[in-house]
Amino acid sequence: MTSTSGRPDLLGGPPATLLPTEAGADALAAGKAAADVAAEFPTSSAAWAALAEGALDGGRVVEAYAYARTGYHRGLDVLRRSGWRGHGPVPWSHEPNRGFLRALAALGRSADAIGETDEVTRIRAFLVDCDPAAPGQLGPLAP
Repeated sequence: MTSTSGRPDLLGGPPATLLPTEAGADALAAGKAAADVAAEFPTSSAAWAALAEGALDGGRVVEAYAYARTGYHRGLDVLRRSGWRGHGPVPWSHEPNRGFLRALAALGRSADAIGETDEVTRIRAFLVDCDPAAPGQLGPLAP
């Protein structure tokens, strides 16, 4: 087994979960609008994360929370189908994992904005458990 750093995991933890390429992420990268991508590919965590981030940027925190929660749950579905059993690495370095991790971070930021402090704490811990490098890539959950 290897850790998210690529070195052997000497503690025998679960292997990293590497999600499959997401058609929605590809559509976003090609410049398609996030709302159109979410409608065409409703299982795309990347699309829901993009919608959540846009809503956060626009100060629409309740909308952001709903989008982020959708992306988070869609991502959990794909993680489970990919062999994840509720714990273990989900490395940021694997591009297809980023939609889920972005949705998770957006959920934390929007939860903070609506005063869900217990949820922010759980999400921060979950994000670090997925990949200790992810928070550095995604920014702080709370200012």
